[in-house]
Amino acid sequence: MASVADPPLRGNGWVRHLSLWLPPLLYMAAIFFLSSESDPAPQVTTRVWDKALHCVEYGGLALLLCRALLGEGIGWATALVVALVATSAYGASDEWHQSFTPGRSSDVRDWMADSLGAAIGLGGVVISKMQPRRLEDTKSTN
Repeated sequence: MASVADPPLRGNGWVRHLSLWLPPLLYMAAIFFLSSESDPAPQVTTRVWDKALHCVEYGGLALLLCRALLGEGIGWATALVVALVATSAYGASDEWHQSFTPGRSSDVRDWMADSLGAAIGLGGVVISKMQPRRLEDTKSTN
């Protein structure tokens, strides 16, 4: 199974670049769309702490950006830092965008939750990368 740690894409074509960058761009467009709504997903937001939603949402974005950067051949440390900074910056721009949306407000604590979610998501990537790979026993026993 492919993971963020091992982007499955090889080669040098526009299809490869599209398959790397389309997922984070679509994810960012979804965030922008939801931020444009006065009351997005009220069934969820009334039951789940909004900071947890921010963490999960931006953790996912950080993972997608990291995957794209690694797929472009950027080194691990650089990919992690760039993904974290870019996700945090997008979170800040999202909060600014919400300040213009009727019924929404801009909150620095939401941006902090966005950045924390990105760090947690990328931290999970680092931890999974540090784990030794386990070989499955494919021998049949009789």
